[in-house]
Amino acid sequence: MSFGFAAGVNPPAMKSRDPRGVVLFAFAVALAIYFAWLLRDVLVLIYVSALFAVVLLPVVRCITRLRIGRWQPGRAMAVLLLLLSVLIAIMLFAFFAIPPVVRDLREFGKELPKRGPELLQRLESLPLLQHVDFDSLNEKLQDFATNFASWLIHSASGWASAVFRIITGAVLTIYFILEGENAYSWLLSFVPTERRQRLNLTLGRAEVRMGRWLLGQGSLMLILGISSTIVFALLHIRYAYALGVVMGLFNIVPIVGAIVSVSLVLLVAAIDSWGRVLGVIIFYAIYAQVETSWLTPRIMQTQVNLAGLAVLIALLLGSSLAGVVGAMVAVPTAVLVAVLLNEYAAQDDLVVTPADISSVNK
Repeated sequence: MSFGFAAGVNPPAMKSRDPRGVVLFAFAVALAIYFAWLLRDVLVLIYVSALFAVVLLPVVRCITRLRIGRWQPGRAMAVLLLLLSVLIAIMLFAFFAIPPVVRDLREFGKELPKRGPELLQRLESLPLLQHVDFDSLNEKLQDFATNFASWLIHSASGWASAVFRIITGAVLTIYFILEGENAYSWLLSFVPTERRQRLNLTLGRAEVRMGRWLLGQGSLMLILGISSTIVFALLHIRYAYALGVVMGLFNIVPIVGAIVSVSLVLLVAAIDSWGRVLGVIIFYAIYAQVETSWLTPRIMQTQVNLAGLAVLIALLLGSSLAGVVGAMVAVPTAVLVAVLLNEYAAQDDLVVTPADISSVNK
């Protein structure tokens, strides 16, 4: 039986690969990984900016649909209107929230010589603090204040770098919103033609679900802000409305945002009474349980079609890999990964039912 190949001649499919090409390919991959590791901070910044651009695109598109007579804003004007709205909101918040705080700080500075001993007496009256040496504690606090002040001075460059990264990320996000489609088309040009359409449709579905994440996160921020304002007003805590807004806004940063905002509220509540401090602790302990176990999984599952367990795992992985920034983009990244896995890795014909699981356990 002849296959049409002469003796001693290998068919084209059986030709051995050039070992030099394999070595060069492996070297190129290793070099790319090495440079990616060196530039990991920049790459993370670019990725986060692109992700926020995708998340904000539905908002920008909604603004472009507005009509005032015959005038309709373009994408650049929509971005400008969005930035102006954010700046106006910040200015209004500062206009209403900062003056009462400044006034109370001035009064507190005047009354500090009188209220300081009263505060120490209240601390000494607590059962848990009766055996504390407040003289040594005062010395330690003074040392801490001195070291903290020196730390702030030495870390000024770090703060400046963080502010620069935030500004750079904001500028990159704007550019991705304005010119992201051109970059996206250029990246798709590297994909073979027969696979390009499928990948484009898959990423389009991911974009829609990632855009809904902002709506879900906004719902969580609104719920916390309103409930916090109501509770703080009932407890007669100072700056209840401003603190409620801060609680809601800081909720966009998982874990760290809650720690910072709750610490600020506890500090303000401690100025007046320990009962209000206890009330804040009870409120947030209950709310944190409700949000973690019910609100976050339910809202995120409704908006981005992601299981509650997947949301929690994504938050843990994101915070472990990239800290606060990783936690902020964890859920949109999990949505992107889930869409790609469902399209290219999941097998629809393989369905595991609860009956199958119970039979395996038996």
